[in-house]
Amino acid sequence: MKTPSPLSPAPVPAPTTSPGYWTGVWRRLRRDRVSMVCLAVIIAIVLAALFAPLLAPADPSTGNVLKRLQSVGTPNYALGTDELGRDMLTRLLFGGRLSLIMGVVPVGLALVIGGALGMIAGFLGGRANSIIMRSADVLFAFPSILLAVAIAGALGAGVANALLALTIVFIPPIVRISESATTQVRDLDFVEAARATGAGSVSIIREHILGNVLGPILVYTTSLLSVSIIVAAGLSFIGLGAKPPTPEWGLMLNALRSAIYTQPLIAALPGIMIFAVSLSFNLLSDGLRSAMDVQ
Repeated sequence: MKTPSPLSPAPVPAPTTSPGYWTGVWRRLRRDRVSMVCLAVIIAIVLAALFAPLLAPADPSTGNVLKRLQSVGTPNYALGTDELGRDMLTRLLFGGRLSLIMGVVPVGLALVIGGALGMIAGFLGGRANSIIMRSADVLFAFPSILLAVAIAGALGAGVANALLALTIVFIPPIVRISESATTQVRDLDFVEAARATGAGSVSIIREHILGNVLGPILVYTTSLLSVSIIVAAGLSFIGLGAKPPTPEWGLMLNALRSAIYTQPLIAALPGIMIFAVSLSFNLLSDGLRSAMDVQ
């Protein structure tokens, strides 16, 4: 699976940092029912994960092998039990915490690092652009999941190493979208006017470039969240992410493989959660693209 190819964004005619711009974006986004439903799903899952200790009916690590693989709807076990007799509803609630962290944090870090590198490359051009962009191209040439597995395998299994691997994977595509957007606005009149007043490069990037390229970067970054959640779950599934008995959706999928023929619904529950979150982020990204008028 490769990350979505960055599109070449059209320059935004006015700085997007003004309150009126974001008010208009939110107004247009609210009219998109699909995006609102997806946003509600994401908020509900995030809140459920945050308040898991209050909502969970049991301890996520305590099980009873005599009650293993109870079906959905069993008394005291609304979503059944896993292969060790642990409550599935509890495990899904607590698993959402780590799954969301492993999906969102790498993209957030890549946004900061890749966005900054892309703006530097696009604004300065020349040798700086060549060094940054060619380095990004080397990493971007590999499918995201293959690169993540290679880096995580080299670093060793563990959540921290998986987060680092995913961050490295998502930096190159964000660098490309950031550099492309910056290149299109660096020679516009308001940037030239800032140069004429003697403003430095850092000041111009912060005050004039950032506001105009933030929209396309945010839209593309939002689309990466769905990919990140799937790849993070894949790393845990093959043993390169979270470790037992930590509740995490990808790890739970792996542990329940043997139950696919006896309790298929129980085995599919973690996958359903991964699918619901990734699909919601993907559709929300489409709605945000339309609301921000980014082509």
